[in-house]
Amino acid sequence: MEREQIVFVGSSDLSGHFRGKSFPLADLPDRLQRGVNLALTNVFLSAFGPIQFTPFGTQGEVLLIPDASTRVLVPFEGTASEYFFLGDLRTLEGEAWEFCPRHILRRALEDLQQQTGLTLLASLEQEMVYSGVAAYPSQPYELDAYRRQGIFGEALLAAMRKGGVIPDSFLSEYGARQYEVTSAPVRGLRAADDAVITRELAQAVAYRLGHRVSFAPLAEAGGVTTGTHIHWSFLDDHNRPVLYDEARHWQLSQLGSQFAAGILHHLNALCALSCASVASYYRLRPGGWAPAQNDIGRYDRGAAIRICSVAASECAHRARQYNLEFRVADATANPYLALAMMVRAGLDGIRSGTDIAQVPSQPLPPSLADALNALERSEVAAQTLGPAVLAAYVQFKRAEIASLEGLDENEICRRYADVY
Repeated sequence: MEREQIVFVGSSDLSGHFRGKSFPLADLPDRLQRGVNLALTNVFLSAFGPIQFTPFGTQGEVLLIPDASTRVLVPFEGTASEYFFLGDLRTLEGEAWEFCPRHILRRALEDLQQQTGLTLLASLEQEMVYSGVAAYPSQPYELDAYRRQGIFGEALLAAMRKGGVIPDSFLSEYGARQYEVTSAPVRGLRAADDAVITRELAQAVAYRLGHRVSFAPLAEAGGVTTGTHIHWSFLDDHNRPVLYDEARHWQLSQLGSQFAAGILHHLNALCALSCASVASYYRLRPGGWAPAQNDIGRYDRGAAIRICSVAASECAHRARQYNLEFRVADATANPYLALAMMVRAGLDGIRSGTDIAQVPSQPLPPSLADALNALERSEVAAQTLGPAVLAAYVQFKRAEIASLEGLDENEICRRYADVY
């Protein structure tokens, strides 16, 4: 049987799903220039598939243009290869479309560089539940729990490396069937790209093994939660780390303290982008290991921002390792939008000169509806997304909330687990 290679190009849309179109490999040189056509409403496909809200209706088109630097080609023996690109959404005139998530993050990163001279260095820890393991009781972090997943972890790390993502770690997590994969720190936009690629390759490997993975925040109400943690630091224009200051409290530099304070100050609004589902807020309740307050802590995995440990005796080596971890996020988020809002919030903290000690601790929003109300009122969110995207995102997510009315928490968790 003859076969012709097919290439997919996609974008992480407002629901955080990777969607797009495919074309024959023979057309790739042309498609790298002109992309594929999409209806404007394509970015408004809901988390569950049907269109629940769109400001565009049936009108309008944009171009989804592959970014050659994101090429992923991973062969799988006996089946089709994974061959895809991440793309940018552009108008028919070739300009960046305001709804393009990669464009939104690029703008935030450009402002960070212009206003501070700094480059973001980030990586994402992504927790998941893998169906290819028998439902034994949880064996947190045990070798046997790692052993029972078979070749999934090894195949995933190999696929990541083949696809251009440098793996950092793979481990069995706290819950039954729960695992975590982390990519190595990279600069700027590529951190979000790596998150998307890693999720798709995790699904690809699981599929080839006859199983699937779920990145949803909870499989069932009251169960073990599944998060996405964002590790971040900065490099100056001489490639030197700037978060570490031996003389300051927690060794956190003044700039780092101000940036973290900005995140905490705007965290209620940020939650609407980083914890983007109804079920996300079942995860953020007190009593678990997920954050419940807008706080910061050294080595504290219950804090919204954790100051991570370092293992080095020399100051220069400690500075290179020093990073902060943002823990109020999960995989229902579009990683570009969450990172963009995080950067903008931190920049606002630097501009205002706010210190961590000046930010009062308070509970995180109890629901997605509350977080959306905060997002709608946020000037930083309007600056991050632009007024049109902000208004549309709020309505888009309110439609998602309405679609789940009347369901109990377990059914809502199941709905998200089926699609993330």
